[in-house]
Amino acid sequence: MQDTIIQEIANLVGQEHLLTREEERWCYSYDATDLSCLPDLVVFPGSAQEVAAIVRLANRYRLPLVPRGAGTGRAGGSVPIKGGVVLVMTRLNRILEISVPDMVAVVEPGVVTAHLKRAVAEQGLYYPPDPSSADYCTIGGNVATGAGGAMAVQYGVTRDYVLGLEVVLPTGEIIGTGSRTLKGVVGYDLTRLFLGSEGTLGIITKIILRLTVPPARRLTVAAGFASMEAAVQAVGRILSSRLSPAAVEFLDRPTLDCVAENLPFPLPERVAALLLVALDGQEGEVAARARSLARLCREQKARPVLLAQDPAEAQRLWEVRKLISPATFKLRPCKISEDVAVPLGAIPRLVAEIQKFAAAKGLPIICFGHAGDGNLHVNIMFDRNNARERQAAREAVEELFHLVRRLKGTLSGEHGIGFLKAPYLGLELSPEAIALQRRLKQAFDPNNLMNPGKIFPEEPPPEPEGQGRQT
Repeated sequence: MQDTIIQEIANLVGQEHLLTREEERWCYSYDATDLSCLPDLVVFPGSAQEVAAIVRLANRYRLPLVPRGAGTGRAGGSVPIKGGVVLVMTRLNRILEISVPDMVAVVEPGVVTAHLKRAVAEQGLYYPPDPSSADYCTIGGNVATGAGGAMAVQYGVTRDYVLGLEVVLPTGEIIGTGSRTLKGVVGYDLTRLFLGSEGTLGIITKIILRLTVPPARRLTVAAGFASMEAAVQAVGRILSSRLSPAAVEFLDRPTLDCVAENLPFPLPERVAALLLVALDGQEGEVAARARSLARLCREQKARPVLLAQDPAEAQRLWEVRKLISPATFKLRPCKISEDVAVPLGAIPRLVAEIQKFAAAKGLPIICFGHAGDGNLHVNIMFDRNNARERQAAREAVEELFHLVRRLKGTLSGEHGIGFLKAPYLGLELSPEAIALQRRLKQAFDPNNLMNPGKIFPEEPPPEPEGQGRQT
């Protein structure tokens, strides 16, 4: 990048908020996929006005722009595959307002999700979305990718809590969308259009979030099953039982083996899968529902069935759930992490078919995640230095996506498309639907500068480098 352009950007944000040295830029070249492309410049803007000025400059010089939060994405959404400028939004990290009367929070995109959850809890309120990476991912990234989390069964996902946005458009204008009211039908719903758009239509600089009240009590039940089939069949029984779980998480045996030493109870050899179920409610009635849930699981031949004895034990169980992703590297040094979702009735077949092609490919393929809303994380474990395993992993991804579409499911429940899933977009969307979305992109971003190469297919599927162990 020309020194004169770098100096112009430095004049906008301050020299101390630029990274120009190659070794520094490499730190912002990858996300949780471990795939990397070196950006030409890394910038840390401090306001919406600075973002808008950078965007106008980028249009003048035709510089690709890639918004980035904490870099926790698993689809390559913040990887600068076309080079250009990475805009790291972590300086915009203020909680601007928590209004108890309105039950809303107004935040900047760089706010860490867990920090927001704690701040609203101190005010007696609750922000339910809880991605596994909540301790380090940012609200802006959650909005841009449509993040979910375990509690989506009862409470919904990030998009269900976004009331309005401030966005810098790809041509430099700053607009507001939505409002802080629960209802609003003035004009097109631009807020929803930006949700899940992965930085391709604009850069989010402010977010208005709906809050709710916390449950009086949360109880957690863990139920072990002798087969994965029995566990996923029990999911359907639980969801149709009127017990109203807040979360239903599924962990297969290879997953459990990865985190066994962290569990607050010994894991019998006979357990092939575990369900982790949270129930929210008032003190007396939630205890009654927990007893009914335990009885239902036993009727489904679950052994053991354990009720967390105190909040600390329950918290430990949910912390173990969040440890799963890094723990899977005990199986292989690399993985491809997919987040497919299928209709609830198709979960048993999804799990059974994955078992079959895992055996056929000779790879560990583990399943865990949000069975309560049909969104399972399928981790294809392999060694990228082994040519056979690398090819088998690529084939497994394609087989998984075709299986999911046969089951009338979706390729991504909460991770987004990025560039890793872009080549498969046509499996789910018709040519006409893709063409319409391309026209929308062109209308917003006529110079195709905003996170180019993402969502829409441009090239054949990449080789499955996979996410590697970070050291």
